[in-house]
Amino acid sequence: MGDCGKAPVFKMAGWSVFRTLVCGLFLLLAGCGDGDSGGAGRSPEPVYDILITGGVLYDGSGGPGFEADLAVTGDRIAAIGDLAGASATLEIDARGRAVSPGFVNMLSWAPGALMMDGRGLSDVVQGVTLEVFGEGWSMGPLSDRSRAAIAGIVPDADAFAGQWTTLGEYLDWLTARGVSPNVASFVGATTVRINHIGFEDRPPTAAELDAMRAEVALAMEEGAMGVGSSLIYPPAFYADTAELIALAEVAGRHGGIYTSHMRSEAGRLLESVDELIAIARAARVPANIYHLKAAGRANWDKLDAVFARIEAARAEGLRITADMYPYIAGATGLTATAPPWAQEGGLAAFIARIRDPETRARIIADMRTPTPDWEQMLTLADGDGIILLGFEKAALKPLTGKTLAAVAAERGTSLEDTALDLIAEDESRVAAAYFMMSEDNVARQLTRPWVAVNSDAEASAPEGAFLERSTHPRAYGTFARILAKYVREDGVLTLPDAVHRMTALPAGNLGIRDRGRLAEGFHADIVVFDPASVQDHATFTQPFQLATGVDHVFINGVQVIRDGSHTGALPGRVVRGPGYRPAGGTETGG
Repeated sequence: MGDCGKAPVFKMAGWSVFRTLVCGLFLLLAGCGDGDSGGAGRSPEPVYDILITGGVLYDGSGGPGFEADLAVTGDRIAAIGDLAGASATLEIDARGRAVSPGFVNMLSWAPGALMMDGRGLSDVVQGVTLEVFGEGWSMGPLSDRSRAAIAGIVPDADAFAGQWTTLGEYLDWLTARGVSPNVASFVGATTVRINHIGFEDRPPTAAELDAMRAEVALAMEEGAMGVGSSLIYPPAFYADTAELIALAEVAGRHGGIYTSHMRSEAGRLLESVDELIAIARAARVPANIYHLKAAGRANWDKLDAVFARIEAARAEGLRITADMYPYIAGATGLTATAPPWAQEGGLAAFIARIRDPETRARIIADMRTPTPDWEQMLTLADGDGIILLGFEKAALKPLTGKTLAAVAAERGTSLEDTALDLIAEDESRVAAAYFMMSEDNVARQLTRPWVAVNSDAEASAPEGAFLERSTHPRAYGTFARILAKYVREDGVLTLPDAVHRMTALPAGNLGIRDRGRLAEGFHADIVVFDPASVQDHATFTQPFQLATGVDHVFINGVQVIRDGSHTGALPGRVVRGPGYRPAGGTETGG
């Protein structure tokens, strides 16, 4: 009920009504025969829009796969079972294949990429049918300050000025332009803070907090999934727990959740888990941990304590969940190597401090002095473990793919100086990958029943402007890697469990009622893939390699992937949260 429909869907629905009337007329005429008793009571076989036969269905519940046929009429699953003899406009022979619900990307950075290319190819070719945005930053509500701040997310931001202001307007605008995957979003706590406080390191006044809460309420009524925070980064770093509780409480009142890139994933990992649980308890809201990890070798052994805290909270009745990507390296800007105080006021102010010798010396001293007060990325991943992924300036693009240590050696400067120099020279955050995690921990996290999957990356294509900067292989391989490495090769997960973590589990966490399962009446977001051959191919040195092994993908009943290739179809819709309230209506989200 919370989806924003498109004309092709209504046409298909119209055909379904027409087909029903024709079938009814046929039955009426058949009943008027003159003595042909052999035809009495015989019903014609149904005619569907899509019929998928012979596959093994993994319905998203986590239960064993079962052989069955599946039929689609319009944008919904019409029937599941033995449909022998049935016919359809499009028939798919799925013998030897798995059939599952479409995959849900719980943390997607696709807003900008989908504005450039609505196909979302790198994700959709893996079976992703829903992209969920909003890790701290969201595409609305926008003020002049936050509009300027999203320039790093939106390509050619000036060209889109004035196209939207609120989060709901953005999602409607994006789908009206045409996208293949469905889209959803959290409202970003960072964005709301910038709207009213800017990049200052201070708490909001009572009036400012009221205004921030009002913006969250509006976003929830427009269909936001909840509130998302990213507390490692300024200016989100400046928000205290009370501020976050105040925003999360509004989301909870509208049926949403609180999700967070916690304040620390390293030295203060356990304290950060405690903060997230405290927010959930005080705000009376479910809470989710973005990209669960224990970062830095010194913190790897904290994972058992993380599990214990989360499971104790769940036993208490709090709904605490997490998501993750299946790689031992994360990715963020080189700006994350510097102390948060140096970044107050935004990127331009930070670069000015870098260029001031006295302030620069203080920044470098803080980068070299161990402290639990902020996430010291140069400590968590040394220079050889930091790969440079993206620059804005043409002169620096040849450094893409090199390690920070290699560039430092070429320049004859320290790691700290090199990081700051690159930021100042490029006048950007400078995207980088950081090798920080343990493969054993990645596998152990995947076994927890409350852990879903995300890419934490854009959805792009290996062509055009996307090739001007590198990316993390998770942008091209996350979901296929789960099925290939962690199911087929390593046996960490069973296939039913892996499908559950990528479908019904995240859909349920988000409060989406009619997606994430193969069930009659649910939206026809469907993936047909070969469990024996599905494979990720992206690497850190060659990330622009599409995954293979997914034969067909349907989104809202429209075929988007056919025999492994994109059809050009753009049927994606807005999927709205439980608090969605149409203008003048009642809450009907999900």
